[in-house]
Amino acid sequence: MSGFLDTSMVVRYLVRDVPEMAKRAAKIIDSDVDLWISGVALAETDHVLRSVYNLPREVVTEHLMTFVSKRNVHCHGLDKGTVLEALLMCRPSGRVSISDALIWAGARTSGQNLVYSFDTRFPTDSIAVNFGP
Repeated sequence: MSGFLDTSMVVRYLVRDVPEMAKRAAKIIDSDVDLWISGVALAETDHVLRSVYNLPREVVTEHLMTFVSKRNVHCHGLDKGTVLEALLMCRPSGRVSISDALIWAGARTSGQNLVYSFDTRFPTDSIAVNFGP
């Protein structure tokens, strides 16, 4: 049965530190069931993996890209290809956060292609950023 994934399910699947939960998560995530993940859950997963598990940004980004690339995982309200493109922006430097990348993906997916922000590091690839009057 298709459904949404919560951050806890994704973290257990990726980290596998609680074997019973990891096994249960894998049974769902590695199935043929269509699963949906929100940008919020992806950002929370990034936060947990980096702050609780102290994983480096590059490792977290790779984990998220591999996870999102699964054929049965769908990004709710976001184009999967755009999410992967957004995550790629997070890898080469510490300039773009996962959260900003997902906001960028939302702007691109919606067709608005404009973000209002005071963050001068906000990604500007293929969108406009307005820093206010």
